[in-house]
Amino acid sequence: MKTKALRRPATPIALAATLLAAFLVLLSPLSASAHDALVSSSPAADESVETVPSALTLTFSAKLIDGDGATEVVVTGPDGSSITDGAATVDGAIVTQPLQGWGPAGEYHVIWKVVSSDGHPTSGEYSFTVTVGDDAAPTEEPTAAPTSAAPTSEQTAAPEATTTPAADSGDAEGGSPWIWVLVIVAVLVVAGVVTWIVVSRRRGGSATGSDAPVER
Repeated sequence: MKTKALRRPATPIALAATLLAAFLVLLSPLSASAHDALVSSSPAADESVETVPSALTLTFSAKLIDGDGATEVVVTGPDGSSITDGAATVDGAIVTQPLQGWGPAGEYHVIWKVVSSDGHPTSGEYSFTVTVGDDAAPTEEPTAAPTSAAPTSEQTAAPEATTTPAADSGDAEGGSPWIWVLVIVAVLVVAGVVTWIVVSRRRGGSATGSDAPVER
């Protein structure tokens, strides 16, 4: 008696393999796009501000990895020159880049590069506009401050004319007679003590001599 083997249709198996392949294909872009993204910035992209701010901030979706060369921010003005003032600092998911705080009106370009929490570097760029601007560097007012410090030479000369040394010398001269008085008193006391000792010894010697027995 012959038995017939049941053959399962290959259509469900092929459909499952196709779905698995499609899932893997869709999963790979999602994992690649899982890097930390820029959530907000100040100034923001395409924002218009009156003057150049003293600092630029970038806020990301997660805490960044900080280290030497991990974070870089470059901000250039309309003429292409950099307006950054020092290195950028990272505080969790916030990057702060100090700026010089002045510059002409026009479009400013920001280029940033950070290291995401997954260890992969990510970068981007955007622009903002300064409407009023300030062409002069705010260094003229501080330079006038040292010139007003010229009277300090007169102030330094004033302590030289003080009479405090004269008062000290007067105290020293007033104290010297008392020192001599104390020395004289001490000498007199010592001399009196020595005289008393000598006299007492002589009296003691004469008394012992008068009590000597007379031989018969």
